[in-house]
Amino acid sequence: MSVQVSIIVPCYKQAHFLKDSLQSVLDQTYPHWECIIVNDGSPDDTAYIAQQWCSRDSRFKYLKKENGGLSSARNAGISMSKGEYILPLDADDILHLDYLTLLVPELQQNPSLAIVSCYSNFFIDNTDNIIHQQKPIGTTYHALLYENNIMATSLYHKKYWEEVGGYDENMKNGFEDWEFWIAITKKGLEYKFVEAFLFFYRKSKKSMLIETLNNHVESNMEYVFKKHEEIYISQFGTTMEYLFYLIKRHHTSERKIKNSLEYKVAKIIAKPFRILQNVMIKK
Repeated sequence: MSVQVSIIVPCYKQAHFLKDSLQSVLDQTYPHWECIIVNDGSPDDTAYIAQQWCSRDSRFKYLKKENGGLSSARNAGISMSKGEYILPLDADDILHLDYLTLLVPELQQNPSLAIVSCYSNFFIDNTDNIIHQQKPIGTTYHALLYENNIMATSLYHKKYWEEVGGYDENMKNGFEDWEFWIAITKKGLEYKFVEAFLFFYRKSKKSMLIETLNNHVESNMEYVFKKHEEIYISQFGTTMEYLFYLIKRHHTSERKIKNSLEYKVAKIIAKPFRILQNVMIKK
């Protein structure tokens, strides 16, 4: 059986979710796949669980490496892959059983497409508990310039991974998939969304995305803007509008906090401590 799709599943401290993710791969109605489980130096039971699945079906493969981050893990898995198409899948997310059946023909039949994705369900605990749905739009890099609307779990030609040099391993704090999609599409290649909910994204209180949104948004955006400065310069007016919009939003948020009852009460409570601190400093 020929391998058409290589599914790359990096795992770091997510062994407890891995079974659900790999089961969704095994359940695919499209049979021509291999699944490479990349143990990114995980300290949990990733190795044991992965080897169980490799014993269960020969289409599962296992790769262990030192911890290097998500980009490094994906690149390592793709480097040993045999498929014409690549599908990254995080160890805590789930595919609809018809994901490959519906998406693979899109790439096969349309030579202008580099990437094909779909609508997404966001869930907590199990896929029956859907809390949000996402229906992204867009076909060219212009729709990607200021925010990423293509899920990391999207199907693409392996040759474009080779052409752009893979995922940027300097991006250890998230947004690496956003930069990767821009790198592929900025020369004129297109992408498409299949209008069906075929991907399930797990929402959790602690995740790499939450950490990124809380602490690394500005630095990641700066990195992407500088790396692909030629397209942002070509869209100078729109880029300036977007940056000033972010500044205004930040100032508005600050004002709302300072005018809130909680902030005023906290300020009153803290006043005696500030006075005491000043007295101690003077001594």
